[in-house]
Amino acid sequence: MRKVLIIISTEDGESIYNAMRLANLGVKKGDEISVFMLGKGVLFEKSGSKDFDVMGQINMFEGDFYV
Repeated sequence: MRKVLIIISTEDGESIYNAMRLANLGVKKGDEISVFMLGKGVLFEKSGSKDFDVMGQINMFEGDFYV
């Protein structure tokens, strides 16, 4: 098991979506994942689109999530 911290500091929906996909994959593989939203990353709720379901990925996340 690995401990991983992912820091998201952008409001770009595609970047947040892909970072959260990576976080969810790590959790599924048994790693201890923490996600920290920093700077413009705190705007994640408004960053999604029909192509990049940011909130769907965040709601699926089972690790530690800090805003």
